[in-house]
Amino acid sequence: MEINMRKKISVAMAAYNGENYIKEQIKSILVNLTEGDELIISLDPSNDKTSEIIQSFSDERIKLLKGPGKGLIYNFENAIKHTHNDIIFLSDQDDIWVQNKVDLVLKAFEDSSTNVVLHDAKIVDKNLEVLSESFFKDHRTKLGVLNNIIRNSYIGCCMAFRKEMKEYILPFPSKLPMHDQWIGLIGELHGKNVMLDDPLILYRRHGSNMSSTEHSNILQMIKWRFQIISAVCMHKRKCNKL
Repeated sequence: MEINMRKKISVAMAAYNGENYIKEQIKSILVNLTEGDELIISLDPSNDKTSEIIQSFSDERIKLLKGPGKGLIYNFENAIKHTHNDIIFLSDQDDIWVQNKVDLVLKAFEDSSTNVVLHDAKIVDKNLEVLSESFFKDHRTKLGVLNNIIRNSYIGCCMAFRKEMKEYILPFPSKLPMHDQWIGLIGELHGKNVMLDDPLILYRRHGSNMSSTEHSNILQMIKWRFQIISAVCMHKRKCNKL
């Protein structure tokens, strides 16, 4: 893909106490960026050297923001809100992007009806040893609104979406259980989402980044489903009034 013809991208990263892995992650992202792209990092108040590590990169495409200090979901909201380019990629602070990730994802956006692209990932441990060749196969990933209310397949670090989606997803609803699930569902309501079987990141799993959803009980899961259904229904009612 010719650089001057390629859509400009924004990467929205939420960071917090990420000194152990964020340098590797930023390096892998920068390899994928071209002139005019941007990496927006929203850093919640941290007590380690994450800020210093980010600022050590002398790259004008990196913009460091003060995070809201309200947790992961609203840290991502802050990063997304400050993006400017055509396609927005979400990024955690501790994974590794493969070198052709952006080009492969952008090809999927050549279809103008595509709102969200979700790609596969290799699951690795803290030392990048492969634990699984496919997140999709392990989690039986599927598209579809009902499928993803019952069992969420959307994982933010494997997602990208059009900037026009910001109008629909922001601000995030209060008590939102998962930002990635919200973005994926809204994308399906307003167009189509696409799955790529290519594993385009090394998805690092370690003690510090295990999701709260992985340790939730049945009552909590029911509550989260009710909250996401309520948020989606409110969104549909709002759109119907326009």
